Order: sequence, then C-alpha cells, then structure tokens
Amino acid sequence: MLQALVTVAAEEGGGNPLLPAIYDITWSLVCFAIIAVVVWRVALPRIGAVLDQRSAAIEGNIAKADEAQRQAEAALEQYTAQLAEARREAGEIRENATQDGRKIVAEARENAAADAARITAAAHSQIEAERQTALVQLRSEVGTLAVDLAGNVIGETLSDDARANAVVDRFLADLEASETARRAHGPVGN
Repeated sequence: MLQALVTVAAEEGGGNPLLPAIYDITWSLVCFAIIAVVVWRVALPRIGAVLDQRSAAIEGNIAKADEAQRQAEAALEQYTAQLAEARREAGEIRENATQDGRKIVAEARENAAADAARITAAAHSQIEAERQTALVQLRSEVGTLAVDLAGNVIGETLSDDARANAVVDRFLADLEASETARRAHGPVGN
C-alpha cells in the first residue's frame, strides 16, 4: 500500500513526496512566529516574574533560617551559660551546706563537751559533798567507838565531851596522816 501511495503522488505532482508543499511551510512559519512572539512577550516575562518571586522567597526563607539558626545558637549559648551558673551556684550551696554542717557538728561537740564538763563537775562536787558527809558520820561513829573502847581499856568512863573530842580528833588526825603517807608512797606491791 505504501508503494501505491508513492506512485499516486509521483503521478500527481511529480515532486518528492517526503517534502511538504510551499504553502504548508509558509503557514507553519507564520504560526510558529505568532506563537514565538506570544511566548516571548507574554509567557517569558510571567515565567521570569514567577521565578524571581520564588528566588526571592527562597532567599527570604534562607535568611529566616539563618536568623533562626543564629537565635538558636544564641539561646544554646545562653542555656549553656545558665547551666554553668546553676552548677556553680549548686557547688556553692553544697560547699556552704558542708561548712554549715561542720559548724553544727563543732558546736554540738563543744556543747557536749561543756555539758560533760558541767556534769562531771557536778558529779565531783556531789561526790565531795557525800565524802564530807560520810567523813563527818565516820568521825562521829569512830569517835563514839573510840571513846567507848578507851573507856573500856582504861576502866573509866570518858564522859567529859571536851576530853573525848580531843582524843577522837587526835586519833582521826593520826589516821589521816597514815593514809596520806600511804598514798604518797604508792600502793604496796608495786
């Protein structure tokens, strides 16, 4: 069938069937020129304007992103500074608490030592008072026993209080002197 068409075309125009006719080429060039002018005058400026707007928007967004990044970096630096300050303050608070704890412990030790000294002094004074009381009672009892014993030895009653007191005092003085001498030489056996 192709051959039949080529044959018909060759008989009619005698030209090359692959080349179009001149009027087709002319009308095609006119249409092409009109479309080119419309594209050149209308479409290209609009496309350029849209591309310029997009470019400006992209640059604006890049600038906003850069500004946001700078703000984020500034916020990070501020946060880091605040965190460092908070850590420093926490360290100071810890140190102050440690020092306060040491002061409290020292004060408690001082108070305990003072209380212990006061209690010890009170105990010593109470012991001394009880010793004096016991010494007085002992003198009284020893004096009575000494007078009775002396009276039994001599065979007389020593009812004279002045004489009995002198004998008791001399006996107790001798007893204290022997006790003091024993303490000065130390215990026996060392």
